Amino acid sequence: MFDSIYKNKKVLITGHTGFKGSWLTTWLLNLGAEIIGVSKDIPTTPAMFEVLELEEKIEHHLIDIRDFDALNMIIKKKKPDFIFHLAAQAIVSTSYLEPLETISSNVMGTAHILESLRLSNHRCTAIIITSDKAYDNVEQIWGYKENDAMGGRDIYSGSKGAAELIVKSYYHSFFKLDNSNVRLSIARAGNVIGGGDWAKDRIIVDAMIAWSKGNKVEIRSPNATRPWQHVLEPLSGYLSLGQQLNADISLNGEGFNFGPRAEQNRTVRELLVDSSKYWNVDHDDAFTVTGNIPFHEAGLLKLNCDKALSYLKWQANLDYKDTIKFTSEWYYDYYQKNSMFSKTLSQISEYESSAKAKKLKWTA
Repeated sequence: MFDSIYKNKKVLITGHTGFKGSWLTTWLLNLGAEIIGVSKDIPTTPAMFEVLELEEKIEHHLIDIRDFDALNMIIKKKKPDFIFHLAAQAIVSTSYLEPLETISSNVMGTAHILESLRLSNHRCTAIIITSDKAYDNVEQIWGYKENDAMGGRDIYSGSKGAAELIVKSYYHSFFKLDNSNVRLSIARAGNVIGGGDWAKDRIIVDAMIAWSKGNKVEIRSPNATRPWQHVLEPLSGYLSLGQQLNADISLNGEGFNFGPRAEQNRTVRELLVDSSKYWNVDHDDAFTVTGNIPFHEAGLLKLNCDKALSYLKWQANLDYKDTIKFTSEWYYDYYQKNSMFSKTLSQISEYESSAKAKKLKWTA
């Protein structure tokens, strides 16, 4: 997988205690990498990071990426071969309550990663993960391309767009130069689902918790459409980008979208009806709609991933049905108190096997 590029390599993951970070940590461990994790805290209770007991499997640091001196000391000392920067304040509703916290984490935190790499200037391949919400979303019916405008109607979206401008500025000022040993690219993904997410204001999380207690889940926007994708989909994109950027300097400074197939666009209502079947919950008992919408929510947002297909030969692996199956089964096993590290590795293996059968490039 990934031409074995990550085997025995030092990989620093910021945000490793989060949902995406825990999946990425587990996958890279399985690929033979030496993981250095940097996060400010364990973000939820429960948390996938703790459920999988990842702390004892990696080098674990509780450091806020806004603490430049602490972050810089680790990067300077460890000189990681790869960096995957996922750490962020990632909840839209929280950005309304804590706008400065969101901006400082997402903008200055990213700048601190880049500044530390500038000072260290060791051979390093860095993937900076932002969000589809970095785009100026006018709710168009076609997907956003990498050269579309950055923007955002809420603080979270604006902070992600601003972070991208900082990355672009650092690239042109420092990392584009011949004497730079750092290569970096930007990766964007949309709404991801999958087992192990317990962040607030996540529709799947709220549904799984409610159904595990025999309750209905309360939803705000049943007709909002999202391109639902399993968390392993963008992670395969991030890992593919890291692999190919490490080998091909022409990808330096480029940004890529990693989204699902167009057929995976579904409304929140459809998502819940399809997921409830794995819990033997009748769809009439699955959810109730509330009129309480305390902040703006995009009705439509999707990505155009033609560039990733053309440059990286990357494409989505799972269809909508498998995405729902993977997600629902993980949570069901958790609430049945099964071994979740084994379950997670099993789903990664199943995902790899499915991709290999499709002869996707990264499986070589």
